[in-house]
This record gives sequence, C-alpha cells and structure tokens, in this order.
Amino acid sequence: MPEGEPASLDDAELERRLAEFRAHMRPLEEQLGRLRMQRDLLLTEKRRRDRGAHREARAELKAAMKAGRFPNIAELVAGSLDGSLDDFVFNLKTGGEVRLGFPGAKAQTLAFTDGAQAAQAKDLAEAARLYEAGWELGSPGRPGVRVHFPGTRQERLVSAEEVFARPRDPLA
Repeated sequence: MPEGEPASLDDAELERRLAEFRAHMRPLEEQLGRLRMQRDLLLTEKRRRDRGAHREARAELKAAMKAGRFPNIAELVAGSLDGSLDDFVFNLKTGGEVRLGFPGAKAQTLAFTDGAQAAQAKDLAEAARLYEAGWELGSPGRPGVRVHFPGTRQERLVSAEEVFARPRDPLA
C-alpha cells in the first residue's frame, strides 16, 4: 500500500490529519454560512415581492370578473358554438384557479343533466348541444359545476354563476 493511504496510518496520525482538515475547512464553512444567510435574505425578499404581485393580479382578476369582462360558465355554455374547455382558464369568484370535472382526469368536462340522466361534455360544442336540448349543468339532484383545484384531489360542487372563464394566454 502506498505511503499516506488512510489504511496505512496509525491512529495518532489519522487524528492529526483529521484535525488539520477541520482547521482548513472551518473558515470555508463560516464563509459558506455567511453566503447562505445572504442568499436566504434575497430569497425572502423575492418571495415577498412574488406574494405582492400575486395578490395584485388576483385583485385585478376579481375586479374584471365583477365588471363583467369574463363570462361565467352558464354564459359561456349558452353563447358557445365550439371550442375546447382547455382554451380557457377557469376561476372561482374568489379569484382561485380551478379545473372542471374530476381530479386526476386527463381532460376537463362539464356535467349536464335532464333531471334523470347525466352526460359529460368534453368540449364547448357538446356542452352547447346539451344546453340547447334543455339539459342543465350538474347531475340529477345536484345542480352546479364540479371543479377541482389544480394539482390537488380537492373538489367541490359550485354554482355555475361562481365559476368564470377567461381565455387562456396563448403564450403560457
């Protein structure tokens, strides 16, 4: 075994070398600690600014919904001829983004009922056809729109007037 290999060192020499490395590392660890502290301060400021921007964007969205710039689901379905549900971003009246249908589903859907039967519309053309035929949003005995929050399994049934549609940004 070559000279200086850790296996060939006696206990005293091994301890001496460990102490020497620790002494060399101490200033570097202190410098790294200071750098991490500065990084954490900058990250905290970035998160604070991001929260403020998100809060402002959500307030602007809520104001636009109140002003009638975006249709609710009932208005969208009543006035649609064709198009995909994925062409729109859906928001609750509180401003939170939701997707239509069941959590985990690959495609968004709208449930319709004629009081006895239920059907799922996968696009606006099918939704408009069902609406024209007198079907209502919801399932038998449960009117409304099933929504879930993106990335979660949390879902709820809400009134069609509480879900607004805005065109999806084509660059997003």
